[in-house]
Amino acid sequence: MQDTELRNKNKDFIRKMKENDPTFFDELKKGQNPDYFILSCSDSRVSPSIITQMPLGRMFVHRNIANQVVNEDESFSASLYYAIKYLKVTKIIINGHTDCGGVKAASLMNDDNELQDWIIQVRTSLPHKNRLSEFSLDELTRYNIIKQIERIKEHRIYKLYGANIDVIGCLFHIESGELEIVNP
Repeated sequence: MQDTELRNKNKDFIRKMKENDPTFFDELKKGQNPDYFILSCSDSRVSPSIITQMPLGRMFVHRNIANQVVNEDESFSASLYYAIKYLKVTKIIINGHTDCGGVKAASLMNDDNELQDWIIQVRTSLPHKNRLSEFSLDELTRYNIIKQIERIKEHRIYKLYGANIDVIGCLFHIESGELEIVNP
């Protein structure tokens, strides 16, 4: 995408928003009040606001490869804390997707040196390596989502500030657009 394409797309976005609601940007400027904290995969095909048609300001989103809850990830911990403590979100969503490259890399024992630290983290979310061949990629992705639900409920920020907030797993089907609820 060229810089001019980005600018043109942005101008089109502004025009559409103002046509639909002339006060849209004035309201947006007043602050955010999201209902949801979303932990989603970084995959460019999975944009939480787009796949749910949620307007800007309704979702506070943190993204990483294979939607991992990692206690040592300061960015994730800070996002979770801010969403719970200051934005007062009422739901937490773990959003995975079919054909997840992070889950696939972990299940195939990818050994790319630059990805290893993260891939090792993803591997801890999957069944033992001797059992991986028993599962399809989509089954492994569901397994990963459930593992992240468990991990977020054990995360110190969640335990201290958000233990009363529902955590929901979702699997976005890239091949159909369907959003499947996945719970333990």
